[in-house]
Amino acid sequence: MIIVRKNQLIFNSQYFRCSLGKNGLKYNKKEGDHCTPIGIFSIGRIFYRSDRVLLPKLAIPTHKIYNNYGWCDDPKSNLYNQLIKFPFNYSAEQLHRNDSLYDIVCEIKYNDTPVIKHKGSAIFIHIATNDFKPTAGCVALQKDDLIKVLSMMDSKTKISLNN
Repeated sequence: MIIVRKNQLIFNSQYFRCSLGKNGLKYNKKEGDHCTPIGIFSIGRIFYRSDRVLLPKLAIPTHKIYNNYGWCDDPKSNLYNQLIKFPFNYSAEQLHRNDSLYDIVCEIKYNDTPVIKHKGSAIFIHIATNDFKPTAGCVALQKDDLIKVLSMMDSKTKISLNN
C-alpha cells in the first residue's frame, strides 16, 4: 500500500517527498477545486513520453504518450475522466506537454467506476516541479523517485490518500 500524507509518500518503508493539490486533501472533491481526493484507490495505466524517458520493465502496463493524447476534464462530455485523442470538442488536458511534468503519468483510479460528472478528473501521479509546487489535485514526485516507486508497484498496489 502506498500511503500519502501531507507532502510525503511512503511505500515499502521508503519515504519520498511529494506535492499534492494546491488546496489540500478533500473528501468531496469537485472538478477544478485543486484538491487531492481522500480515499484508497487502485493504480491504473502508466503513460510515458518515449522520446524523453526510458522506463525499466514494470509490472503495470505502460503506454506511450502520443502528441494527440489528452484526458477529458469536461463534465459535458460522455468521455469525462477518460483518455481522449485530439482533436476533441470538449475541454481536456494535454498529456503530451512541453514541460516535463507529464513525461511519466500514473493513473490513479479515482472517479472511474462509475464516472460521476463534476466529481473530478485526471488524478495522476506525475513528475513534480523542481520546487515541488502544488498540483491541481495530483500527487507529484521527483522523476527518479517516481520511477523507483513505479518499479515497486504491481497490479494489486493501492494508494491511500489521507490527512
